[in-house]
Parts: sequence; C-alpha cells; structure tokens
Amino acid sequence: MKKFTLLVFVLPFLVLNASSYAESHQIGSLDEKLKSLIPANEAGCSIGVFENGNALIKDGYGLANVELNVAMSNDNVHRMASVSKQFVAMAVRLLADQGAIKLENGISDYVENLPDYGIKVSINSIIGHTGGMGDYDLISTYGYPEDFKAKEGALNLKAISGHPMRIGNEDYLSVSEFHEVVKKLPLVVEPDTEWRYSNMGYIMLAILVEEVSGLTLREYTDKYVFKPLGMDNTFFADDAVELIKNRAYGYSKDVDGNYVNDMTNLFVVGDGGLHTTINDMQKWDAQFYTPKLGKNPETFMEEFMLPNSSLPVNPDSGADIFYANGQGISKSENGLLVSHSGGWLGASIMYRRYPDNQFMNLVMCSNTSINATNIADEIDKWYFNK
Repeated sequence: MKKFTLLVFVLPFLVLNASSYAESHQIGSLDEKLKSLIPANEAGCSIGVFENGNALIKDGYGLANVELNVAMSNDNVHRMASVSKQFVAMAVRLLADQGAIKLENGISDYVENLPDYGIKVSINSIIGHTGGMGDYDLISTYGYPEDFKAKEGALNLKAISGHPMRIGNEDYLSVSEFHEVVKKLPLVVEPDTEWRYSNMGYIMLAILVEEVSGLTLREYTDKYVFKPLGMDNTFFADDAVELIKNRAYGYSKDVDGNYVNDMTNLFVVGDGGLHTTINDMQKWDAQFYTPKLGKNPETFMEEFMLPNSSLPVNPDSGADIFYANGQGISKSENGLLVSHSGGWLGASIMYRRYPDNQFMNLVMCSNTSINATNIADEIDKWYFNK
C-alpha cells in the first residue's frame, strides 16, 4: 500500500490552484449539469466535489425542506445511511489502537450475553462482513414476499397488531431493546467462509464500542473522532425526538409520482445513523491524506486502508472489490477507487474517493427518487473527461 504523503500549502498557492482547477475542469459546466438533474423546486442533494482538498463544487441543489420551500446548501445535515459504517470501523480500530480490544479476538470476549456460536467470530471479520452474521430478515419478514422463507433461528418479531414488525418508520423499539434483539440473532453461515453484507454485524460493533468504552457510539466518536478532526456538525443520531438544526428532510415519491415525507424513526446506530454535512465530510476526507487519528496516524491509516479479508465483495459480479473497514476498494478505469453507498428512508448517498488524484465525489440526497450513484457517475465523467 502506498504510503501517505504530507503536503504543505501556502495561501497564494491555494488561490492560484483553485483558479486553475476552475479553468481546466470548467466547473460551470458541471454546475449546470447538476442543476438539470436536480430540479430547484424538488427535494434535492448537497454535493461536494474536491481535488487536493480544494472545493470544485460545494453546494446544494433542490430543496432541503419542501414544505417550507427551503433551498438545499452545503450546510444541511444529512443522514448518511450505510456510509456510516466506515466511521463505526474507525471507532472500533481506535479502541484497538488504545489497547482496549484485539481485532483478532472473538466478539464474545467483550460483549456480554451473546449466544454460544460454537466458533470464534472475530471483530475483524465482523468489520469486513465475513463474520457470518445475518441481517434485518432475521428480525422481521415485513416487506418480503408472502412466500419468503426466513432463515433458521430468525426471530420474526411481531407488532402489537400481529403483523410482522415494520423496522424503520412505523413500529418502534428503543436502542437498548433493539440491542437485546441483535444479541439473540444466530449466525447464518460459518465465519470467514464467504462475504455477506450484515447490517446486524455493524450494530454489534456499536454494542462492542459501548460495552468496552462505557460510552455510547455517539459519545465515543464525538470524543475520539469528530472533535479531533473539527467535525462540529457530525454525530450519530441516537435520540428519536431530538431537534437537528439544518436537517435535510427526507422525501420519496408515491405510486402516483407525488412527494411524501420519508423519515425514519429508527435511531439505533451502527449500521447507519451518522448525520453530517459536506463541510465536515471535507475534513473526514482529509484524514486519509493528512492523518490525525491514532497513536501513529500514518501507520494507523495505512492499516485502515487494508482489506479485512481476502474474500471479495459479491464475487458473482465479476468485479475485484474488497472490503476495508467500511469501504469498498477496487481498481477502476480512473485508478484506485474507494467508495460506499448508502440508502435508507429519505436518504440516497454515494461517497467516492480516488486517492491517486486526491479526488472526492460526494452526493448526499434526501430524496430517494434521485439515484445518488447516477449523479456521482456524471461527476466522474466530467472530472475524468469521459
């Protein structure tokens, strides 16, 4: 893995280069393209496009609140869905860096009241989605076809009305209640035999952080990640009724094409739940090039970029993608690509980094009728002149 290089800039150099970026990449053409893709009078997106730490685009498109006709901006706070996972992985690896855990040890060494899995399920394997853990279908069959057959050992929770529990925006469990449910779930495959995406595994990692550190995931990341990086508007939202200043409200379209509110009441964090802004994500992105976290920041980040397993992501796809601490890593026609998508109620997210160019492409939409991946593809085409 290439070592990180520390670059020192002075203000005149930044100003001159920002100007040259604008000329060489014709930023205005990208701005017009984004405006054509994201209507100004509909729920929209915050978009950040950066090169060498400089903003090429850092703006909002469309509306952050449709009811109040509030325009989207780069200051709006977005729910990041599964892009949250790299922040959870960072928290767990910092625990290891602090000597509180060992990544190769079993999760049962640190988390109480887990089932007897009959085999070691290492923390590192859970981070890399090779721990053999299942997903939401172990908890409820809501939304699945009537002929869907749940896995052996599934809990299949019921709502008080008797139907399968709806997870996300209707039926409700507190954080502690949800943690107790996750602790009861069985493995679905033997650990380290296949790559299997597991949201429940990442909730288990949040439980790990809580039980080892004595802090909630929100408190731990605020103390050891966000405050050190100056990410003042970033947090794991674990309170269903808190007020979030500058929130980008979530929307989707119904079967008739009309917008409806699409907000979750699930405030269990780990698989998702991070809230942040474009401005703060710029600071997070800089951590990969000028590291600040860990006892030895450069070595710490080099290890953070290494895959957790040699098992590829979705091997049937034919693409050589590996999972490294909440990030997909692959070779693309544009060089090394590090990325993760996120999709949830009212959230469509795509975060891409091209380390060879120190290029960041981040699309944060609060409108699920917009495909953030398609928007990111257009940004890539513009930047790499495809």
